[in-house]
Amino acid sequence: MSEKYIAYLRVSTKDQGRSGLGLEAQRRDINLFITNYVSDGNLVDEYTDIVSGNDSSRQALTEAILRAKHLSATLIVSKLDRLSRKVSFIATLMEDNFLKFKVASMPNADKFQLHIYAALAEQERDFISIRTKAALLEKKEQGAKLGGLRDKTNARNRKKTEEANKRAVRLLPLLSPMIETKLSYREMANRLNQIGLRTDRNKLYSAQTVRNYVKRCQSLAETKQFAL
Repeated sequence: MSEKYIAYLRVSTKDQGRSGLGLEAQRRDINLFITNYVSDGNLVDEYTDIVSGNDSSRQALTEAILRAKHLSATLIVSKLDRLSRKVSFIATLMEDNFLKFKVASMPNADKFQLHIYAALAEQERDFISIRTKAALLEKKEQGAKLGGLRDKTNARNRKKTEEANKRAVRLLPLLSPMIETKLSYREMANRLNQIGLRTDRNKLYSAQTVRNYVKRCQSLAETKQFAL
């Protein structure tokens, strides 16, 4: 019997420009694993989360886990940090007897090895954070001005937010009837794709993308920047 796999991909705005972390690179690693390390594997479905900054929403991951359990499939990610950067979260998944998961870049690692790797990676990140803060403090004490780059970053982020708000408002006339009929985000995405609409990156709409636009419009309405 063919072994079923559910792929989970995660990317942030800054990750998309970083080698090895883009969506295509993640798909490549997962396909390489199934092709080379599974005698009879079938990639059933793919779920993607796109998060920015401190956004911790992982709706697609929740859907991927539920789908994998329902099909008795294996949840697969390209790298362990695409699943989570927190060892506590990795440990919780490992304790779930109804969920199987694999990491494509570590094809022969068992759950115990993955747990150790996650713990070591978390310690390394903590040390890097402490080292970075110490270096910034030293520069500040030497009289260096540290706010310039942050100001530019904040300006870019504000511009991106404004553009995203405008796109959400333009899309709302199409989304409103579907919201009223209580369609799922995935069904909304399918309908947008069927009429030939594409995202600002010329990609197909996903359930997560539609959810982000709907939540953005609701947030704008709550802050009285836009009336639903």
